Amino acid sequence: MTLSILGERVTFVDGVFDHKLRQQVSTIHYDTMRALIQRVCSAHVEVQGSTVGTIGTGLVALIGITHTDTVEECRWIAEKILSLRVFPDADGKMNRSISDVGGGILLVSQFTLYGELAKGTRPSFIRAAGGDAARPLFDAFVGIMQDRITNEKTPVTVATGVFGAMMQVHLVNDGPVTIMLER
Repeated sequence: MTLSILGERVTFVDGVFDHKLRQQVSTIHYDTMRALIQRVCSAHVEVQGSTVGTIGTGLVALIGITHTDTVEECRWIAEKILSLRVFPDADGKMNRSISDVGGGILLVSQFTLYGELAKGTRPSFIRAAGGDAARPLFDAFVGIMQDRITNEKTPVTVATGVFGAMMQVHLVNDGPVTIMLER
């Protein structure tokens, strides 16, 4: 079977494609903002033994920011999180959003979402934005989410961890339901 990938003709033999193209594909990086969302019964985050953010029923969103992210990506991810239909309706189907059911959203910055293990066993975080670039975007992300909740009078509260701090995130995953968003 022959396919065209990235403008290259690739021949598959027994499910394996040309090694030369595999090297090309593995060096292409699709840097996108990431959010790992978990539906929870409850969650809280601690820094140096003190609770800094807590929610009951709702969502925990671990937010990863890369070098190419802008406020547009923040806006898109925030809208998706608020609209994500992962809560059950009357029939038990995941058909309702946090905006529909109310609850809390715990936002935690997490550069390790960009951990890459292409070589060796120690993760590389080179694709994660540094603190000076990521902090204003994370703050903008939190602000965008809070503004939308306030403007639409949505029954949702927002809590956060502490940017750049060593945190312990405690949560009771409900379902479990875990969704990865990328933009």
